[in-house]
Amino acid sequence: MSSWRILLTDGLEGAGKEILSLKAEISDRKGISAEELLSEIGDYQAVIVRGRTKITDRVIEHAKALKVIGRCGVGVDNIDLKAAQENNITVVNAPVATSTSVAELTMGLIFSLAREIPRADACMKKGEWIKKELVGVELNKKSLGIIGYGRIGVIVGKLAASAGMRINAFDCFLKPESTFVDGGELLPFDDVIMNSDFISIHTPLTKDTKNLINSDVISRMKDGVFIICAARGGIIDEAALLNGLNSGKIGGAALDVYLEEPPTNRELIDHPKVIVTPHIGGQTVDAQTQASIDIASEVLAALRGDKLSWKIV
Repeated sequence: MSSWRILLTDGLEGAGKEILSLKAEISDRKGISAEELLSEIGDYQAVIVRGRTKITDRVIEHAKALKVIGRCGVGVDNIDLKAAQENNITVVNAPVATSTSVAELTMGLIFSLAREIPRADACMKKGEWIKKELVGVELNKKSLGIIGYGRIGVIVGKLAASAGMRINAFDCFLKPESTFVDGGELLPFDDVIMNSDFISIHTPLTKDTKNLINSDVISRMKDGVFIICAARGGIIDEAALLNGLNSGKIGGAALDVYLEEPPTNRELIDHPKVIVTPHIGGQTVDAQTQASIDIASEVLAALRGDKLSWKIV
C-alpha cells in the first residue's frame, strides 16, 4: 500500500472509492466545513471535490503536502487555479462522464418549455383543467442556437436534430465559416443569437463568458425566444434575463444553474415563464459512477507522475 492519503470532501461513488482504496488511504469527509478543511488539508497528498468545496488560495496555503486536486465533474471555477499552479499542485477533472446526462436534461428542458409540461402537471395536481391555455409550439422546423459547441453542445445538437430542429452553433474555438460540423452549422455569434427560436448555453464560466447573455445580446434576439442554461451560473445576466421575461422579449427560460446556489433571486425562480431545476445536469447514476471512476484513475495517475488525460494546470 502506498503512503498516499486522499481526502474526499463531497463524497464519491463506490466505484471510484474502490479504485482509490487499492492504492491509497482515503478519508471520506463529506460535508467538511471550510474551517475543518483548513485544519486537515495539510495531512493529504490529494483532495477530490465536487462543486460545493472551495479550494481557495488560503486552503492551498495550508496544504503543505498536497500534490493533486481532483474535481469530480467538469467546472473548476471553485478551485484557485493560479494558486495551485504557483504551488506546483496539479489540477485534474472528469469532463467527459456527465456529458450525455447534461445534454439529455437540456433536451428535457427544451421540451418542457415548448409544451409547458411543468405547468400542466402542477395544475392537474391542483385539480385544475387548463387545456385551452396550454397551447405550445412544435420543435420541428424550429432553430436551436447552441452557444458552446463542445462535447455537450454536440450531443444536444444531435438530439435536437432528431426532433427536426435546425442547429445553429457558435464556439469561440471553432472558426465560423458556415460549414456543418457534427450536424450543426457553425455561424458567428451574432447570427446565432439573432436567428434562433431556442438558445442553449454550453460554455464554461470564464472572465470572457461572465454575463455573456446580457441586455444588449438579448435585445438582438428574436422576439419570444426561449433560453436554456445547464452550464454555469453567471453566464447569463440574471437581471437582464428577468427584464426580458417581464417585457415579453423572452418567451420563456429554463435554468439548471444560478449565480448563487442555492439561488436567492426569488423573483426569477418564481417567474411563471421560468422552469427551474436544482443543478441536476450530471445527477444520474450512470454519470456519477463514471465520473468517480474517471477522477479516481486520473488522481492516481497524477500522483504516480503518469501521462494525464484531463490536466487543467
